[in-house]
Amino acid sequence: MLATLLFEAKAFLAGGADLGFLEFVPAIVIIAFLEDRWPAVAATVVMVAVGLGVRTLTNGQLRAEDWARAILLLLSGGMIAFLFHRSKRSLREALDVRLAAVEAAESRYRRAFERAAMGFATANAKGELLWLNRRLCGMSGYGEGDLVGRQMETLIHPDDSHSFMKSLRALSADTPSFGSEIRLIRQDGSTFWARLTLSLSTPETVPSDSVFVVVDDITEPRAAREALVAQKAWLDLALSAGRLGTWRIDYDEGVISGSSQFWEILGLPQAALHSLDDMQVHVHPADWPKLASPPARDASATNYDAEIRLRRANGQIRWIALRGRQENRNGHNQRIGVAADLTERTQTILLRAAVRKQERLMLEQRHRFSNLFPVIAAVVNLVDAPDDNLVKYKETLLERIRVLQATHLLLLGSANASATVHDLVLQELRPFAEAGRTAVTGPQIKISSGAAESFAMIVHELTTNSVKHGVLGSSQGKVEVRWAFASSPEGEVVFEWIETGHPSVSPITRHGFGSMVLGADGTPLVGHSSKLEMTDGGLRYSLRLSRKEIQA
Repeated sequence: MLATLLFEAKAFLAGGADLGFLEFVPAIVIIAFLEDRWPAVAATVVMVAVGLGVRTLTNGQLRAEDWARAILLLLSGGMIAFLFHRSKRSLREALDVRLAAVEAAESRYRRAFERAAMGFATANAKGELLWLNRRLCGMSGYGEGDLVGRQMETLIHPDDSHSFMKSLRALSADTPSFGSEIRLIRQDGSTFWARLTLSLSTPETVPSDSVFVVVDDITEPRAAREALVAQKAWLDLALSAGRLGTWRIDYDEGVISGSSQFWEILGLPQAALHSLDDMQVHVHPADWPKLASPPARDASATNYDAEIRLRRANGQIRWIALRGRQENRNGHNQRIGVAADLTERTQTILLRAAVRKQERLMLEQRHRFSNLFPVIAAVVNLVDAPDDNLVKYKETLLERIRVLQATHLLLLGSANASATVHDLVLQELRPFAEAGRTAVTGPQIKISSGAAESFAMIVHELTTNSVKHGVLGSSQGKVEVRWAFASSPEGEVVFEWIETGHPSVSPITRHGFGSMVLGADGTPLVGHSSKLEMTDGGLRYSLRLSRKEIQA
C-alpha cells in the first residue's frame, strides 16, 4: 500500500498522466486477498484520502470528476474486499466439510479395522510388525505390546516358515501381493490354520511400513472341507459298490452331466457333458418326455422319480431308474440325483407278474366253465315248450344260449374276467341306439363274471319284451336305462329300465320264463328287490345289485 501511495504522489507531482485512482486497484486486490475485508476497506479509504490530498495540493482545489473517481474507488474497493471475504469464507467452509469428512472416514475405517472379524497388521520390509488390530491379538493369544516390533516369522509354523519368508522377500512392483494357507503358532504353543495375505500398499516404492498383512482364521472351514473331501470319497465308494451313478440335467443349458458310473450304466462314452438332445436317440420314445420335460420354474423343489427304457449301441434295452430332486437353483432349472440299472429286477418282476396273471386267468376260466354248465341246465329247465311246439322251444332255448355266449365272449375280452354294466346294456341296445330311441347313463361299474351272465339275461329279457310288446316294437316312444349308487350305507347299485311314449300298454297276463328271469315276484335272477310295473307310458323295471355282485 505504501509503495502504491508513493507512486501515486510522485507521478502526480511530477506532472504525469492522471490515472483516475486506477493505480490503487491492484493494491486493494492484494490486500483483500492477503488480509481480511476490514483492512482492505481501510486501505481503500486511506488511498482515496491520499489521492484527494495530492490533487488538492497540486490543483488548489478538487474537481467534480476527482470526487466521482474517489467515490467510485471507495465503492470498488469495498466490493472487492467483501467479495474476497465471502469467497474465502465459502472456501474455508467447504474445506472444513471436506476435512471433517476425511476425519470421519478415517475414524470409521480405523474402527472397522479394530473391530474387524479378520486380523489386520502393517509390517516393514523385514517382516517386523508395526501395528495390528484386536482380532489378530485374539487369534494369536498375544497382547498388542507383545507383537509390535516382533518378527512375523516367529509366529509361523516351522514347516511353513521357509515358504513364507521366500514369498515376503519376493514382494515387488511385479508381484505386489501374496496369499497362502499356513499354520500359525499361538502364545500357548497350539497351532491354527490361517489364510495369510501380504500386499504392498505402494507398489512403486518400498517404504519401511509398506507391507499390509491380512490374517483370516480358517481352521474350522478347512476341517469342514477336509471332512467333505473324506465324505465324498466314502460316497464314491458307496455308489461304486451299489452300482449307482450320479447325474445332473441343466435344462437352461440343455446338457446332462454325470459320473463315470452313470455313463457306464447308460452304455455311453464318458464325457464331462452330453447334449440333452443327443440322448433322444437312445431313450425310448414313450419315456423321452419324462427326461426332456423340464420342471416348472415357479414350482418349489420336489422329488423326481422316473424309470426310462434306454437302447444301448448293441441294441439291448435297459431299464434305468432315475431318483433325485428337481428345483430352480441359482437361476438354473435343473434335476439332480442318482441312477441305477433295474433291467434284471424289472425283467424278473414282469415275468412273475405274467405268470401270476396267467395263473389267475386259468383259475378264472376253470371257475367260469364250472359255473357255465349249471346255468345252461337252469335255462333248459326254465324254458317251457309253448303248446308242445318243439320248434318254438328250440328257438327260445337257442336265443337264451346265444345271450350266454355273447356275455361269455365279453368276459373273455376283459383282463380281469369282469364286464361293466354299460357294456352289457349297450350290447343289447346297440341296434336301436342309432335311431335315437335309447338313452343310457350311469357310472362305470364292473360286475363279476358270475353275476354278469345273469344280469345280461335280465337286460336281454327287457329288450325282447320291449321289441315284442313295448316301445322298441313301435315307431314311438323311448327307452331310458340308468343306474347309480344308492345313498344307503350298503353301497348298493340301483338299476332302472324306463319306457315312455308308448301309445298303448298291455297288462301282464301270465308269468313265464321272462317273468322268472326279471323277478316279477321280487326275486330276480341276480340282485334283489326287483319291481316290474306297467305305467301309462310303458313298462318300468328296477332292481338292486349288492356290493358282492359289483366291483366298483
